[in-house]
Amino acid sequence: MDWNDIAAAAVTLFFIMDPLGNIPIFNAVLSRFSGRQRAIIVARELCFALIILLAFLFAGNSILTFLGLTQPALSLSGGVLLFIIALRMIFPNAKSDDVPGEEDPFIVPLAMPMVAGPSTIAILLLLSSSEPERMAEWSVALLLAWIGTTVLLVVSPFLLRILGERGTRALGRLMGMILVMLATQMLLNGVADFLASLPQVA
Repeated sequence: MDWNDIAAAAVTLFFIMDPLGNIPIFNAVLSRFSGRQRAIIVARELCFALIILLAFLFAGNSILTFLGLTQPALSLSGGVLLFIIALRMIFPNAKSDDVPGEEDPFIVPLAMPMVAGPSTIAILLLLSSSEPERMAEWSVALLLAWIGTTVLLVVSPFLLRILGERGTRALGRLMGMILVMLATQMLLNGVADFLASLPQVA
């Protein structure tokens, strides 16, 4: 296994899952539950998110073949989507944190799209389709990113007390800046792949 690539993929997935940005939403949704109920719901939703993401990781090639999508198209669309997500992290909209609060949040919105969001799924599809022979490595990267996200969301009440909303917002914007650079590189890779796929003019 190439642990450098695994670490790079894990960090990218961790940033895209945006646990710091999701802390206020998780706390708002779960504020009415007791500590024990909250722990159970967080564990359940994160397990659902992991199952969804693993399904897309291992079914990536089949999905792309069925939809007739090419590698450059996936790279470009993933880069655009990632860029939009990053901009939202840097310039958050206060109204986007408003969430319904009366029902048990079963799968929606915590597991999906908060953790298993479209940008995370797009990156997993890109990884599984570009280098399908390295599925074990991508699985490890996903698991590491998921563990990091789980730890942050489980201890989120303590983080909010220590950092405060302003501190978590600042860290979220820093993650957004890093994602902008990753999205730009993904777009450049997609353009390069597209140009390489064009027939050579004699």
